[in-house]
Amino acid sequence: MAMQINNQENYSVGIYARLSRDDERIGESVSIENQKELLGRYAREQGWTIYDYYCDDGVSGTTFDRPEFNRLVQDATDKKINLVLCKDLSRLGRDYIEAGRYTDFVFPSLGCRFIALNDGVDTLQKNNEMLVIIKNVMNDLYARDTSSKIKAVKQSTFKSGKYVGCYAPLGYKKSEADKHVLEIDPVTAPVVKHIFDMRLQGNSFRKIATQLNAEGVPAPRTFYYMATGRENIRSKSPYWNDTTVKTILRNEIYLGHMVQNKTGTVSYKNHKQVDKPQSEWIKVENTHEPLFHKTSGTRFRKWTTTPHAAGLQNAVKYRCLVDFCAV
Repeated sequence: MAMQINNQENYSVGIYARLSRDDERIGESVSIENQKELLGRYAREQGWTIYDYYCDDGVSGTTFDRPEFNRLVQDATDKKINLVLCKDLSRLGRDYIEAGRYTDFVFPSLGCRFIALNDGVDTLQKNNEMLVIIKNVMNDLYARDTSSKIKAVKQSTFKSGKYVGCYAPLGYKKSEADKHVLEIDPVTAPVVKHIFDMRLQGNSFRKIATQLNAEGVPAPRTFYYMATGRENIRSKSPYWNDTTVKTILRNEIYLGHMVQNKTGTVSYKNHKQVDKPQSEWIKVENTHEPLFHKTSGTRFRKWTTTPHAAGLQNAVKYRCLVDFCAV
């Protein structure tokens, strides 16, 4: 038998507000402060006690693993609140399956009333269940549509050869005039050239990393934090390793080419990053000044088809060319 929600007047209210980056484009009407002011006023007009405000700012509605939402559910579980109040169902979430699970099962099982004010949804009333279902599906479709539009914009940006990334690759910096354009960084470019020189001398990835560490050369992420004047609190090991070296040597960005769309998410609901097949990569050549020219590498290929055919010197050059061919 389903649990009944107590029809009581003395509620301890948890006010929930959420704003994603996409919602910010809509304007002030959905801002966190606007939601808090609207819901706080309504709760006070009803004579209810506001226990706390729970605000997830900049968090997508397609995931329910949110810090403040988790705290709200825990407080409901601990019987600190018995009414959850939010502006509308889209603030609760944009995954219709999960949103329905909370409104139909989780909150009722905790003896917690749920109200989505602007949608006229109140779990104390039993005549709006179909409205809740329709609203949740519409919110889910909105998230799907928004995700598709964002992907389309990114694809267009990739195909135009513009750089899209939080950090510029080691050896480059983002142009102050256009953050989608890469310029050679005079501070870090010598490090990249040093790595290529050591590779041309026949050094393995691990030996190059060991040498860089011995020379006290900062790792790529450390360079970023040094440039921004902040402490690197994310990296547990601020040292070079063979994987980092190999990634740099096989990155065609140093040839002046932009290769993007290598990774993506599982779906608009599951934001886990996954590698895409090479057939989906988007490559645009000659988008910026290269740090390494492949013209000499082309001559290496003409000289020998195997690293042993023309002696050690050509074998070393062949190895450096293979680094690029193996991307």
